[in-house]
Amino acid sequence: MTIHPWVWVATVGVLVAILIIDVLVIGRRPHEPSMRESVSWISLYVALAVVFGIGVWLLAGGQYAGEFFAGWLTEYSLSVDNLFVFLVILTRFGVPRKYQQTALLIGIILALVMRGFFIAIGAAAISAFAWVFYIFGAILIYTAIQFVRGGTGEESEYKENAVIRWAKKNLPATDSYNGVKLTIVENGKRLVTPMLLVMIALGTTDLLFALDSIPAIYGLTKEPYLVFAANVFALMGLRQLYFLIGGLVTRLVYLPIGLAVILGFIGVKLILHALHENNLPFVNGGDPMHSVPDIGIAVSLGVIVGTLLITTVASLLKSRSTAQKKDDEEPAQTH
Repeated sequence: MTIHPWVWVATVGVLVAILIIDVLVIGRRPHEPSMRESVSWISLYVALAVVFGIGVWLLAGGQYAGEFFAGWLTEYSLSVDNLFVFLVILTRFGVPRKYQQTALLIGIILALVMRGFFIAIGAAAISAFAWVFYIFGAILIYTAIQFVRGGTGEESEYKENAVIRWAKKNLPATDSYNGVKLTIVENGKRLVTPMLLVMIALGTTDLLFALDSIPAIYGLTKEPYLVFAANVFALMGLRQLYFLIGGLVTRLVYLPIGLAVILGFIGVKLILHALHENNLPFVNGGDPMHSVPDIGIAVSLGVIVGTLLITTVASLLKSRSTAQKKDDEEPAQTH
Protein backbone atom coordinates (compact mmCIF):
# COMPACT_ATOMS: atom_id res chain seq x y z
CA MET A 1 0.00 0.00 0.00
CA THR A 2 1.63 3.22 -1.21
CA ILE A 3 0.72 6.33 0.77
CA HIS A 4 1.86 9.60 -0.77
CA PRO A 5 3.09 12.35 1.58
CA TRP A 6 0.16 14.59 0.64
CA VAL A 7 -2.25 11.93 1.92
CA TRP A 8 -0.52 11.96 5.31
CA VAL A 9 -0.59 15.78 5.35
CA ALA A 10 -4.29 15.87 4.42
CA THR A 11 -5.21 13.26 7.04
CA VAL A 12 -3.33 15.01 9.83
CA GLY A 13 -4.76 18.35 8.67
CA VAL A 14 -8.34 17.09 8.89
CA LEU A 15 -7.60 15.59 12.32
CA VAL A 16 -6.16 18.86 13.62
CA ALA A 17 -9.15 20.80 12.25
CA ILE A 18 -11.63 18.51 14.02
CA LEU A 19 -9.67 18.74 17.28
CA ILE A 20 -9.56 22.55 17.02
CA ILE A 21 -13.34 22.64 16.56
CA ASP A 22 -13.71 20.30 19.54
CA VAL A 23 -11.46 22.49 21.70
CA LEU A 24 -13.29 25.68 20.69
CA VAL A 25 -16.72 24.15 21.41
CA ILE A 26 -15.70 22.97 24.87
CA GLY A 27 -13.57 26.01 25.65
CA ARG A 28 -16.44 28.36 24.97
CA ARG A 29 -18.76 26.56 27.38
CA PRO A 30 -17.41 23.80 29.64
CA HIS A 31 -20.33 21.49 30.42
CA GLU A 32 -21.47 17.93 30.87
CA PRO A 33 -22.71 16.83 27.43
CA SER A 34 -26.28 15.63 27.08
CA MET A 35 -27.07 12.18 25.74
CA ARG A 36 -28.22 13.73 22.47
CA GLU A 37 -24.96 15.65 22.08
CA SER A 38 -22.87 12.56 22.88
CA VAL A 39 -24.83 10.39 20.43
CA SER A 40 -24.45 13.02 17.70
CA TRP A 41 -20.67 13.25 18.07
CA ILE A 42 -20.18 9.49 18.34
CA SER A 43 -22.39 8.93 15.28
CA LEU A 44 -20.28 11.46 13.38
CA TYR A 45 -17.00 9.77 14.30
CA VAL A 46 -18.34 6.29 13.54
CA ALA A 47 -19.70 7.52 10.19
CA LEU A 48 -16.32 9.09 9.37
CA ALA A 49 -14.57 5.81 10.20
CA VAL A 50 -16.96 3.84 7.98
CA VAL A 51 -16.55 6.34 5.13
CA PHE A 52 -12.77 6.15 5.54
CA GLY A 53 -12.89 2.35 5.39
CA ILE A 54 -15.06 2.46 2.26
CA GLY A 55 -12.58 4.91 0.74
CA VAL A 56 -9.73 2.50 1.49
CA TRP A 57 -11.71 -0.30 -0.15
CA LEU A 58 -12.36 1.75 -3.30
CA LEU A 59 -8.79 3.04 -3.63
CA ALA A 60 -6.69 0.17 -2.26
CA GLY A 61 -8.91 -2.92 -2.26
CA GLY A 62 -10.83 -5.09 0.19
CA GLN A 63 -7.72 -6.52 1.86
CA TYR A 64 -6.61 -3.15 3.25
CA ALA A 65 -10.20 -2.11 4.03
CA GLY A 66 -10.63 -5.29 6.06
CA GLU A 67 -7.37 -4.59 7.88
CA PHE A 68 -8.56 -1.08 8.77
CA PHE A 69 -11.97 -2.22 10.05
CA ALA A 70 -10.42 -5.06 12.07
CA GLY A 71 -7.88 -2.68 13.59
CA TRP A 72 -10.46 0.01 14.28
CA LEU A 73 -12.86 -2.40 16.01
CA THR A 74 -10.03 -3.82 18.11
CA GLU A 75 -8.78 -0.39 19.15
CA TYR A 76 -12.32 0.79 19.85
CA SER A 77 -13.10 -2.21 22.06
CA LEU A 78 -9.85 -1.69 23.95
CA SER A 79 -10.78 1.99 24.36
CA VAL A 80 -14.11 0.99 25.92
CA ASP A 81 -12.21 -1.05 28.49
CA ASN A 82 -10.02 2.01 29.14
CA LEU A 83 -13.14 3.89 30.25
CA PHE A 84 -13.12 1.87 33.46
CA VAL A 85 -9.76 3.38 34.38
CA PHE A 86 -10.71 6.88 33.18
CA LEU A 87 -13.78 6.72 35.41
CA VAL A 88 -11.59 5.81 38.40
CA ILE A 89 -9.09 8.61 37.64
CA LEU A 90 -11.72 11.33 37.29
CA THR A 91 -13.48 10.11 40.44
CA ARG A 92 -10.28 9.86 42.48
CA PHE A 93 -9.22 13.40 41.53
CA GLY A 94 -12.73 14.69 42.21
CA VAL A 95 -13.09 16.41 38.83
CA PRO A 96 -16.42 18.31 38.61
CA ARG A 97 -18.64 16.82 35.90
CA LYS A 98 -18.72 20.03 33.83
CA TYR A 99 -14.92 20.06 33.58
CA GLN A 100 -14.47 16.36 32.78
CA GLN A 101 -14.92 16.96 29.03
CA THR A 102 -11.92 19.28 28.94
CA ALA A 103 -9.75 16.91 30.96
CA LEU A 104 -10.65 13.99 28.70
CA LEU A 105 -10.10 15.98 25.51
CA ILE A 106 -6.62 17.19 26.47
CA GLY A 107 -5.73 13.73 27.75
CA ILE A 108 -6.82 12.23 24.42
CA ILE A 109 -4.80 14.80 22.44
CA LEU A 110 -1.72 13.89 24.49
CA ALA A 111 -2.45 10.21 23.86
CA LEU A 112 -2.70 10.80 20.10
CA VAL A 113 0.66 12.56 20.04
CA MET A 114 2.37 9.87 22.11
CA ARG A 115 0.77 7.03 20.15
CA GLY A 116 2.10 8.64 16.98
CA PHE A 117 5.63 8.07 18.29
CA PHE A 118 4.80 4.46 19.24
CA ILE A 119 3.37 3.79 15.78
CA ALA A 120 6.49 5.20 14.10
CA ILE A 121 8.79 3.15 16.35
CA GLY A 122 6.72 0.01 15.75
CA ALA A 123 6.81 0.50 11.97
CA ALA A 124 10.58 1.01 11.99
CA ALA A 125 11.12 -2.06 14.20
CA ILE A 126 8.92 -4.28 12.01
CA SER A 127 10.66 -3.06 8.87
CA ALA A 128 14.12 -3.78 10.26
CA PHE A 129 13.51 -6.86 12.42
CA ALA A 130 11.02 -9.56 11.45
CA TRP A 131 11.49 -11.22 14.85
CA VAL A 132 9.70 -8.29 16.49
CA PHE A 133 6.47 -10.18 15.76
CA TYR A 134 7.54 -12.82 18.29
CA ILE A 135 7.81 -10.08 20.95
CA PHE A 136 4.50 -8.47 19.96
CA GLY A 137 2.77 -11.86 20.05
CA ALA A 138 4.19 -12.68 23.49
CA ILE A 139 3.06 -9.26 24.83
CA LEU A 140 -0.50 -9.82 23.63
CA ILE A 141 -0.74 -13.37 24.99
CA TYR A 142 0.59 -12.14 28.35
CA THR A 143 -1.95 -9.28 28.33
CA ALA A 144 -4.76 -11.72 27.50
CA ILE A 145 -3.79 -13.85 30.49
CA GLN A 146 -3.79 -10.74 32.69
CA PHE A 147 -7.29 -9.85 31.48
CA VAL A 148 -8.54 -13.30 32.46
CA ARG A 149 -6.77 -13.24 35.82
CA GLY A 150 -8.22 -9.80 36.50
CA GLY A 151 -11.70 -11.28 36.53
CA THR A 152 -14.90 -9.86 35.12
CA GLY A 153 -17.06 -7.05 36.19
CA GLU A 154 -14.70 -5.76 38.84
CA GLU A 155 -13.77 -2.11 38.91
CA SER A 156 -10.42 -1.55 37.26
CA GLU A 157 -7.75 -0.60 39.71
CA TYR A 158 -5.73 2.52 39.04
CA LYS A 159 -2.28 3.00 40.46
CA GLU A 160 -0.52 6.31 40.05
CA ASN A 161 2.40 5.97 37.66
CA ALA A 162 5.88 7.41 38.18
CA VAL A 163 5.09 10.61 36.22
CA ILE A 164 2.15 11.48 38.46
CA ARG A 165 4.06 10.64 41.63
CA TRP A 166 6.91 12.89 40.47
CA ALA A 167 4.51 15.73 39.60
CA LYS A 168 2.78 15.55 43.00
CA LYS A 169 6.11 15.54 44.80
CA ASN A 170 7.91 18.26 42.85
CA LEU A 171 5.29 20.63 41.48
CA PRO A 172 3.79 23.21 43.85
CA ALA A 173 0.07 22.56 43.65
CA THR A 174 -3.25 23.74 45.00
CA ASP A 175 -5.98 21.37 46.17
CA SER A 176 -8.84 23.30 44.56
CA TYR A 177 -9.99 23.52 40.95
CA ASN A 178 -10.16 26.89 39.25
CA GLY A 179 -12.31 26.16 36.24
CA VAL A 180 -10.18 24.41 33.62
CA LYS A 181 -7.07 26.45 34.36
CA LEU A 182 -3.88 24.46 34.68
CA THR A 183 -2.08 26.99 36.89
CA ILE A 184 -3.06 29.83 39.19
CA VAL A 185 -1.18 32.48 41.17
CA GLU A 186 -1.67 32.53 44.94
CA ASN A 187 0.24 34.96 47.16
CA GLY A 188 2.54 35.78 44.28
CA LYS A 189 3.45 32.12 43.70
CA ARG A 190 2.57 30.09 40.60
CA LEU A 191 0.79 26.83 41.50
CA VAL A 192 -0.51 23.99 39.35
CA THR A 193 -4.12 22.93 39.75
CA PRO A 194 -5.44 19.36 40.06
CA MET A 195 -6.65 19.72 36.45
CA LEU A 196 -3.06 19.56 35.19
CA LEU A 197 -2.43 16.39 37.20
CA VAL A 198 -5.63 14.83 35.85
CA MET A 199 -4.61 15.52 32.25
CA ILE A 200 -1.16 14.06 32.86
CA ALA A 201 -2.76 11.00 34.49
CA LEU A 202 -5.12 10.44 31.56
CA GLY A 203 -2.43 10.96 28.93
CA THR A 204 0.23 8.77 30.54
CA THR A 205 -2.27 6.06 31.44
CA ASP A 206 -3.41 5.86 27.84
CA LEU A 207 0.25 5.64 26.83
CA LEU A 208 0.52 2.49 28.95
CA PHE A 209 -2.56 1.12 27.20
CA ALA A 210 -0.77 1.75 23.90
CA LEU A 211 1.82 -0.84 24.90
CA ASP A 212 -0.93 -3.42 24.32
CA SER A 213 -3.02 -1.79 21.60
CA ILE A 214 -0.20 -0.91 19.18
CA PRO A 215 1.13 -4.49 19.01
CA ALA A 216 -2.48 -5.68 18.66
CA ILE A 217 -3.18 -3.59 15.60
CA TYR A 218 0.19 -4.37 14.03
CA GLY A 219 -0.97 -7.96 14.25
CA LEU A 220 -3.81 -7.04 11.89
CA THR A 221 -2.09 -4.66 9.49
CA LYS A 222 1.51 -3.71 8.81
CA GLU A 223 0.56 -0.39 7.20
CA PRO A 224 1.50 2.52 9.54
CA TYR A 225 -1.10 4.73 7.86
CA LEU A 226 -3.92 2.31 8.68
CA VAL A 227 -2.55 1.83 12.21
CA PHE A 228 -2.58 5.62 12.70
CA ALA A 229 -6.08 6.03 11.23
CA ALA A 230 -7.55 3.21 13.35
CA ASN A 231 -6.10 4.74 16.52
CA VAL A 232 -7.36 8.21 15.61
CA PHE A 233 -10.93 7.06 14.96
CA ALA A 234 -10.94 4.92 18.12
CA LEU A 235 -9.77 7.77 20.36
CA MET A 236 -11.66 10.71 18.85
CA GLY A 237 -15.05 9.53 20.05
CA LEU A 238 -13.80 8.31 23.40
CA ARG A 239 -14.70 11.50 25.28
CA GLN A 240 -18.35 11.40 24.23
CA LEU A 241 -18.43 7.63 24.72
CA TYR A 242 -17.39 8.17 28.35
CA PHE A 243 -20.49 10.27 29.05
CA LEU A 244 -22.81 8.14 26.95
CA ILE A 245 -22.01 4.75 28.48
CA GLY A 246 -20.30 5.79 31.71
CA GLY A 247 -22.92 3.80 33.59
CA LEU A 248 -23.43 1.12 30.96
CA VAL A 249 -19.71 0.27 30.82
CA THR A 250 -19.94 -1.26 34.29
CA ARG A 251 -22.55 -3.67 32.90
CA LEU A 252 -20.16 -5.09 30.31
CA VAL A 253 -19.05 -7.69 32.82
CA TYR A 254 -17.60 -10.07 30.23
CA LEU A 255 -15.67 -7.41 28.32
CA PRO A 256 -12.29 -8.44 29.83
CA ILE A 257 -12.92 -12.03 28.71
CA GLY A 258 -13.83 -10.86 25.22
CA LEU A 259 -10.71 -8.71 25.02
CA ALA A 260 -8.63 -11.61 26.30
CA VAL A 261 -9.94 -13.79 23.46
CA ILE A 262 -9.23 -11.08 20.87
CA LEU A 263 -5.75 -10.26 22.14
CA GLY A 264 -4.88 -13.93 22.60
CA PHE A 265 -6.04 -14.68 19.06
CA ILE A 266 -4.00 -11.80 17.60
CA GLY A 267 -1.01 -12.86 19.71
CA VAL A 268 -1.16 -16.40 18.27
CA LYS A 269 -1.66 -14.92 14.80
CA LEU A 270 1.49 -12.81 15.22
CA ILE A 271 3.61 -15.74 16.37
CA LEU A 272 2.36 -17.89 13.47
CA HIS A 273 3.21 -15.05 11.10
CA ALA A 274 6.67 -14.73 12.68
CA LEU A 275 7.23 -18.46 12.17
CA HIS A 276 6.00 -18.19 8.61
CA GLU A 277 8.65 -15.52 7.90
CA ASN A 278 11.22 -16.72 10.44
CA ASN A 279 14.85 -15.63 10.16
CA LEU A 280 16.05 -16.37 13.69
CA PRO A 281 19.02 -18.75 13.44
CA PHE A 282 17.98 -20.83 16.47
CA VAL A 283 14.45 -21.47 15.12
CA ASN A 284 14.24 -24.01 12.28
CA GLY A 285 17.84 -23.24 11.37
CA GLY A 286 16.94 -19.68 10.43
CA ASP A 287 14.60 -20.79 7.61
CA PRO A 288 10.96 -19.68 7.24
CA MET A 289 8.36 -22.28 8.19
CA HIS A 290 6.01 -22.02 5.22
CA SER A 291 3.96 -24.98 6.44
CA VAL A 292 2.74 -22.86 9.34
CA PRO A 293 -0.66 -21.30 8.52
CA ASP A 294 -0.81 -17.53 8.09
CA ILE A 295 -4.25 -16.39 9.30
CA GLY A 296 -5.95 -14.07 6.82
CA ILE A 297 -7.72 -10.80 7.57
CA ALA A 298 -11.18 -12.24 6.78
CA VAL A 299 -10.80 -14.80 9.56
CA SER A 300 -9.40 -12.15 11.91
CA LEU A 301 -12.29 -9.77 11.24
CA GLY A 302 -14.80 -12.58 11.79
CA VAL A 303 -13.23 -13.56 15.12
CA ILE A 304 -13.14 -9.94 16.33
CA VAL A 305 -16.73 -9.09 15.35
CA GLY A 306 -18.08 -12.41 16.60
CA THR A 307 -16.29 -12.13 19.94
CA LEU A 308 -17.50 -8.57 20.50
CA LEU A 309 -21.11 -9.50 19.69
CA ILE A 310 -21.10 -12.56 21.96
CA THR A 311 -19.39 -10.61 24.76
CA THR A 312 -21.84 -7.72 24.58
CA VAL A 313 -24.97 -9.89 24.45
CA ALA A 314 -23.74 -12.18 27.23
CA SER A 315 -22.82 -9.19 29.41
CA LEU A 316 -26.19 -7.51 29.00
CA LEU A 317 -28.05 -10.76 29.69
CA LYS A 318 -25.94 -11.31 32.81
CA SER A 319 -26.54 -7.76 34.02
CA ARG A 320 -30.28 -8.08 33.39
CA SER A 321 -30.37 -11.38 35.28
CA THR A 322 -28.44 -9.87 38.21
CA ALA A 323 -30.73 -6.83 38.32
CA GLN A 324 -33.84 -9.05 38.18
CA LYS A 325 -32.51 -11.22 41.00
CA LYS A 326 -31.81 -8.15 43.09
CA ASP A 327 -35.33 -6.82 42.49
CA ASP A 328 -36.82 -10.17 43.50
CA GLU A 329 -34.79 -10.25 46.73
CA GLU A 330 -35.74 -6.73 47.85
CA PRO A 331 -39.46 -7.42 48.45
CA ALA A 332 -38.54 -10.57 50.41
CA GLN A 333 -36.25 -8.53 52.67
CA THR A 334 -39.05 -6.09 53.53
CA HIS A 335 -41.15 -8.84 55.18
